[in-house]
Amino acid sequence: MGKTEPTLAATQGGAPPTSEEFAERFLDSWLGAIDMLAVHVGDRLGWYRALAEAGPLTSAGLAAATGTAERYAREWLEQQAASGILVVDDPGTAPPHDGDEPSSVSMQEAGRARTYALPDAHADALTDPSSLSYLAPLARFVGAIGARLPQLLDAYRTGGGVSWDRFGDDARQAQADVNRPLFTQQLAPALATLPAVHELLSRPGARIVDVGCGFGWSTLALARAYPDAEVHGLDVDRPSVEAARAAATEAGLDGRVTIHLADAAELAAGQPFDAAFAFECVHDLPRPVAVLDAVRRAVRPGGVVVVMDEAVGERFSAPADDVDRLMYGYSLFVCLPDGLATSPSVGTGTVMRPATLRRYAREAGFSDVEVLPVDDFGFFRFYRLLM
Repeated sequence: MGKTEPTLAATQGGAPPTSEEFAERFLDSWLGAIDMLAVHVGDRLGWYRALAEAGPLTSAGLAAATGTAERYAREWLEQQAASGILVVDDPGTAPPHDGDEPSSVSMQEAGRARTYALPDAHADALTDPSSLSYLAPLARFVGAIGARLPQLLDAYRTGGGVSWDRFGDDARQAQADVNRPLFTQQLAPALATLPAVHELLSRPGARIVDVGCGFGWSTLALARAYPDAEVHGLDVDRPSVEAARAAATEAGLDGRVTIHLADAAELAAGQPFDAAFAFECVHDLPRPVAVLDAVRRAVRPGGVVVVMDEAVGERFSAPADDVDRLMYGYSLFVCLPDGLATSPSVGTGTVMRPATLRRYAREAGFSDVEVLPVDDFGFFRFYRLLM
């Protein structure tokens, strides 16, 4: 997904928005927030999946298919149709007699008679975990953040943090699911365009480590792309490690893939690796320099170290483009509180600009950082840390 330009009038040399214009923008944001919460409900209750698999459905049909309450299903269906997410077939109501308004009973009967369908294009984004357009997991993040707002407010007051573990399975699954299609479908082709990296990974017996592997989708993608390699995933979050081990077994790759519950500082104690990857995790680390130093020492001379992190702007700007706005959202509510949950912490946050990573890398003993020519990989940028 590409960046978009800021749209506020002030960025184009015009006057700042009036109070009425800002109020209209705020109302649009409110409507978007309601839609996001409603998507979270439909995702977690299986309503979208039922519509995709068995639709069109009435409210009673949806409730029966998902084991939920008809009255709530009906309200959600109407809200989704009102927002343009679902399409509705409305048989209408009988005309009132003598100019009377239709009764509440007839209105309820009409509501129960309507059938709703999920358009294929919308189903792709809301129900297909293999699609590059799959964005329903973003709504799960909203749910996870909402549940932690009291703790977040306390952290903002005291300077403390809220650890990743406290955000729960909604956040874990959302993070894994939103990145899974990218890793599964695009990581191997992206690495194949990098001759020095691809050649090294293709060597028989190459040893690869994936630092901060989460649910292991990047680890498994590396193992599939390089069948002669031995691949190790590493993470400190026990539920994520258990999920990654289960995924490796299900994929039949547990013979070549090993998932470790361990801190990256343990890397240097074992046999050296030929390549190390850190996908979207350096900005979360309380002590990134210490981890990058351990990674450097764990990779043999002539090996490669690749970091993938958010493709934020080179420097701060305001108003910013949509990528920076998105990453500031993640940072404020998830990544920065997680990073500050451990002490000491540098408190990087999600908006880790290239200069910040370059500074961390040099402090960790790398000579420099180069941006790799990987284009159109979601919201991400690839770096090689030079020995």
